[in-house]
Amino acid sequence: MIIGIGTRRGITKEEVVEAVKQALDEYNLSLIEVTALASAKLKENEQGLLEAGEMLGIPVNFLPDELLNSYNPPSSSQASRFGLKGVAEPAALALSEEKQLICRKKVYGRVTIAIAK
Repeated sequence: MIIGIGTRRGITKEEVVEAVKQALDEYNLSLIEVTALASAKLKENEQGLLEAGEMLGIPVNFLPDELLNSYNPPSSSQASRFGLKGVAEPAALALSEEKQLICRKKVYGRVTIAIAK
């Protein structure tokens, strides 16, 4: 299972971890099943996201714009202002094996989460 993550700038690790846990709880999913966190390349310097990955023991992958834009996410996104069709849903889909969203993007505070398998 892959968790796609979009964040506001300056996010804390606690905000990311809390959002991940809330999303998993909501869908009765287990953190053990998560093989990676995924986000946009433009987020690769977000310390809170990097530290959340370390705290959870899950690698964080930052995907290039071209890869994210090769997916047509079902939900509209504010990422269009960065030239992206989306972040959370395309990132989750890009790294998933079955290319199927388990949960469409949902906003938890300043973090957006989507989950794919």
